[in-house]
Amino acid sequence: MGRKLKSMDGNNAAAYVSYAFTEVAGIYPITPSSPMADYVDQWSAAGQKNIFGTTVKVVEMQSEAGASGTVHGSLAAGALTTTYTASQGLLLMIPNMYKIAGELLPSVFHVSARTVASHALNIFGDHSDVMACRQTGFAMLAEGNVQEVMDLSAVAHLAAIKGRVPFLNFFDGFRTSHEIQKIAIWDYKDLAEMCDMDAVAAFRKHALNPERPAMRGSHENGDIFFQHREACNKYYEELPAIVEEYMDKVNAKLGTDYKLFNYYGAPDAERVIVAMGSFCDVTEEVIDYLNAHGEKVGLIKVRLYRPFATEKFLEAIPATCKKIAVLDRTKEPGAMGEPLYMDVVSALANAGMNDVTIIGGRYGLGSKDTPPASVFAVYDELKKDAPKRQFTIGIVDDVTNMSIAEMSREETPNTAAEGTIECKFWGLGGDGTVGANKNSIKIIGDHTDKYVQAYFQYDSKKTGGVTISHLRFGDKAIKSPYYVNKADFVACHNPSYVIKDFKMVNDVKPGGIFMINCQWTPEELAHHLSAEAKRYIAKNNVQLYTINAIDLAIEIGMGKRTNTILQSAFFTLAKVMPQAEAIQYMKDAATKSYLKKGQEIVDMNHKAIDAGATAFVKIDVPADWANAADDATEATYEGKPELVKMVKNILMPVGKMDGDSLPVSAFVDHVDGQFEQGASAYEKRGVAVSVPAWDATKCVQCNSCAYVCPHATIRPYALTEEEVAAAPAAMKAVPVKAGKGKGVYQYTLAVSPLDCMGCGVCIGQCPTKALKMVPQEGELAQQEVFDYCVAKVSDKKDVQDNTVKEPVQAPAA
Repeated sequence: MGRKLKSMDGNNAAAYVSYAFTEVAGIYPITPSSPMADYVDQWSAAGQKNIFGTTVKVVEMQSEAGASGTVHGSLAAGALTTTYTASQGLLLMIPNMYKIAGELLPSVFHVSARTVASHALNIFGDHSDVMACRQTGFAMLAEGNVQEVMDLSAVAHLAAIKGRVPFLNFFDGFRTSHEIQKIAIWDYKDLAEMCDMDAVAAFRKHALNPERPAMRGSHENGDIFFQHREACNKYYEELPAIVEEYMDKVNAKLGTDYKLFNYYGAPDAERVIVAMGSFCDVTEEVIDYLNAHGEKVGLIKVRLYRPFATEKFLEAIPATCKKIAVLDRTKEPGAMGEPLYMDVVSALANAGMNDVTIIGGRYGLGSKDTPPASVFAVYDELKKDAPKRQFTIGIVDDVTNMSIAEMSREETPNTAAEGTIECKFWGLGGDGTVGANKNSIKIIGDHTDKYVQAYFQYDSKKTGGVTISHLRFGDKAIKSPYYVNKADFVACHNPSYVIKDFKMVNDVKPGGIFMINCQWTPEELAHHLSAEAKRYIAKNNVQLYTINAIDLAIEIGMGKRTNTILQSAFFTLAKVMPQAEAIQYMKDAATKSYLKKGQEIVDMNHKAIDAGATAFVKIDVPADWANAADDATEATYEGKPELVKMVKNILMPVGKMDGDSLPVSAFVDHVDGQFEQGASAYEKRGVAVSVPAWDATKCVQCNSCAYVCPHATIRPYALTEEEVAAAPAAMKAVPVKAGKGKGVYQYTLAVSPLDCMGCGVCIGQCPTKALKMVPQEGELAQQEVFDYCVAKVSDKKDVQDNTVKEPVQAPAA
């Protein structure tokens, strides 16, 4: 059956399918599931019809507990009802989940599986939330990529309706929920054709209705509760066959081969991994590589996790299998093993298969990346005569020594599909890099025959934080759910990342392209690049380009928005499609995105696209870069010893986006999640390209700029003559102009260029134009002034009244 192809993420796919089967959606937003409810709400508002010919009624509550209560009540009233959630939100739904399952109500909860906060909050993905729901009575269906979400979400709804068991349909938060791929989408007519309308009618007829009075929700004592609870067993015994029936119907329509447990790999494999979720796709890549090189390995993908159909699981195991590694994306402290591992151990023990060695591993907590190197390590561990019974991958555990050794990035073979082009873009949250790359991948996906994949990595600061966009495209299917680490093209959209020595260029393949957005001359670039980066560029024949999108954006009138210029440069350098076509598609996308803001904004973006296509400059790499010598100077920090230790051992590596290298021992002093205060003062991110410069001759000392600065990077100080005399040479000080300090103190406005985010709010607030934005590098001397004032200038209690002075009108021109 031919289906339309469309570029979308996992949340979009789940929402698209769920809308077809949903009459009421009880919602409350929580990251990373919120877009599912948002899509449903938008489609409902637009009047889109489901397969029953009605528009979904969307009800937003005040919490997830309220949303699940709404789902329960709506189901009881005979409306097919759905919700979307994750993490703590899912846990708040657990009491109602017990009731929904106990009353055999056919709901589906779509869950973008996310970490449950423990020692710290984490908004990213693992299975700790869904694993907390194993006892509720919900069936659990897992998907590993965006196409599977599209295909199998339908199975969850169809099986829930016919089997009268509610489903928890889950996929990895962020890794699948936010990954964009070009996928084949369902036609609602096909979904309607598979739906058991007799079961739908029976569900509605069984609903609570004053025309057909009945009692539900009673209380039972110990004499009968147990027996009554056991009466539901047959529904769970019959459910795997119903799920299998609908998988077969899907297979017949799509030509797929979905099973309760899918085996992938050598038919005579001796070493097998058991897992579910996005980890399965990277495992398949490694299997293809290993089996092509003479090994015998395989994978069992768990799709229907609850009820766990033991017979079907055993059928999936090759007869030649000698060792099994079960991978869980959750941690159950104190248990003999994680949930999936314990299920597999029980299944094989009950079947008398005691000759098969079974080991269990943890991976991917909090969206820890799981690249091919981790999968290679698991298969290598299974080669051993005595593999570790419990282990971890993707980290270095030097405390309990549970981690297993992995190959370095350089040693790991490239397992991506042949011909895949891989790109990586380092941006700043809010600078438009992510939005531009979403447009780019959709342009490639919708206007070429290529397969596409896009994933967006964020740090916790969001706006103003580091963003990394991972793009892949090629002529073969892409199943690489891990960060790009062997890139054909890497772009640095913020020059501060070069100064801070982020390990960006290390991800470029030999002969690949590295483009830096900066205002530097080649000589200044050479000054800022680290010796390590220079050596890598020279020894790997990296093609080095610079582009000054910063000044170009200002000239065009776009202010700080450099994303469109840089997107245009990418299409030219990456040669994904003919340049003229790429430019036209970018302009069409810009028109669609910005027309509601006015034609002037559209025209500026079109100018930026034209300019960016040729604005880059190729840098000739000097031969002596291959022997660049490292700077032996080590940063020193002052402060409390325990704070300095934390800053050196944790904050600085994390700040350089190198937190993945930290071992478990780095956190032993903070095992309960408690840290020293004051660490952010050491961070000095330096991400603002332009910062405010103070003109003391125009300043009326109203201090309004300090009041509105969202990051406290502008601070007014009153100083004694002695403090002024001891200050750095770059300090600008003038006499206090009014109030108690007049004739007593000197005044300065200290600006921290390395803490400033470049928002420009202070410029708009200043009544006398005493502040203007200038390039950051010209103001770096003011950092020493700011640090001096913070550390050495005393409080002047005699002039403090804890108010902002009334702004003084600017003098007449």
